[in-house]
This record gives sequence, structure tokens and C-alpha cells, in this order.
Amino acid sequence: MNNVRTVSDTKRDFYAHHTRPINSIYRRVVDELLVEMHLLHVNVDFVYDPIYALGVVTTFDRFMQGYQPEADRDSIFRGICQAIGSSPEQYRHDAGWVKDVVAGQSLDQFKALFEDLGSAAGQEGLRGVLAAIATRESFKYNRPFGIGLYTLVEAVDPEVLKDTEKRNELFVYMGEQLKISVDKLQKDLDLYRSNLEKFAQAQAVMQDILAADRKKREAREKAVQAAEAVVAPSAETSSPATDSSAE
Repeated sequence: MNNVRTVSDTKRDFYAHHTRPINSIYRRVVDELLVEMHLLHVNVDFVYDPIYALGVVTTFDRFMQGYQPEADRDSIFRGICQAIGSSPEQYRHDAGWVKDVVAGQSLDQFKALFEDLGSAAGQEGLRGVLAAIATRESFKYNRPFGIGLYTLVEAVDPEVLKDTEKRNELFVYMGEQLKISVDKLQKDLDLYRSNLEKFAQAQAVMQDILAADRKKREAREKAVQAAEAVVAPSAETSSPATDSSAE
């Protein structure tokens, strides 16, 4: 008997946890992340790790930036995690932990974490996480994991990401040390960078539309108020006239 949950099951659970409608510009972001996480969690080769968690959290936070009402963002993220049987607190905690580990490191110190991972198997901390990935026979590489690596580099030295040659050289090095597909990693990160730019442009257009609608609404309200002021009867014009001929 096949008891593997389907995408429909996960989507149904998500909308049971988050019952409010999702704004159209963000709906695709939520749907794609939910489906991607579902497919990974039902894959027998997938193993959760903090770098993957950082990629999920970063993807959600960046592509949901500016969502209104703001209070719904936490509900949406909570619903996504709960729909796949996970804890949003665990994702947030692990994402924060792995970023804290590299905080303040130089790029050379960061790269040193990836050296000779075969000898680091069983160690604690981030090097132990990296070693477990590099030595696993069937590590399931995934896009959020790649974004997690990108986010770590961004936390250590954001300038290196602006130089195409240095950026590519660094991710080739990390991919080779982790024994993951460098081509997949670079394609995922190129798409991620491109989508960030496109989404920022879409958000800017949306903000312009909202601002224009707000100005029109304010102009209409002022026009109505002005019209009401003109037609409103005054106390003087409505009082009865006095009889000046009375003796």
C-alpha cells in the first residue's frame, strides 16, 4: 500500500493552516516553494540539514518581502512548514545558527571549512555538516541548499558575489569539495540572482500602481468633500427673514 503523501495532500494541509487568501503577485512564490519542499521531503535520498534550512528561509524572506498584510507572512511560512510535517521554529533556528557560525569570518577562513572534508567526518559544528554531505553516498542536492551556500558567502564577503569570475571560481571549489554537481549549483544560483532582480522590478511596479491608486482615491475623497461643502446649507441662509415693515 502506497502511503506517500501527494502534492495535493500537502497543499490541502497548507490551506488548512493558513486560511486567508494570498496576494496574486506572491502566490506563485508560495506555491513553488511548497511543492519543492514537499517533493524533497518525500524523496528517500533527502536528508534535512541547516544549509538547506537557510536556503528555504532566505528564499521565503526575500521573495515575500513587502507582503501585505505583513502579519500574514509568519502565518504563511508556518503553514508551509507544518504542511510538510516540519517545524518553522526549527527552520528559523538552524538558519540563524549556520549564519552565526560564519559571521565575522574572512573568505579564506570560510573556504578552509571545506578543506579535507573526508577527515572531518563525525565532527561537530558546520565542518561536520559539510563532511556529512561530502561523504554521503546519495546526497540529494537541491536548489534551497544551493541558495543556502550562496547566503553563507553573502554573509562572509558580499563583494565576491559581484565579481563573476571570482564568484564562479568559489562555487566551483565548494561544489567540488562537497561532491555535488557544479553545473546544477551554478545554474540554480544564476536563476536565483535573475529572479531576485525580476521580482524587485515587479515589486517596484506594484508599488507604483498602489501609489497611483492611492492618489486617485485621495483626489476623489477631496472632490466629494468640496462638493459637500458647497451644497451644505448654512445657518444664516436657512433662518427666516425678519419683517421690516412692522410698526
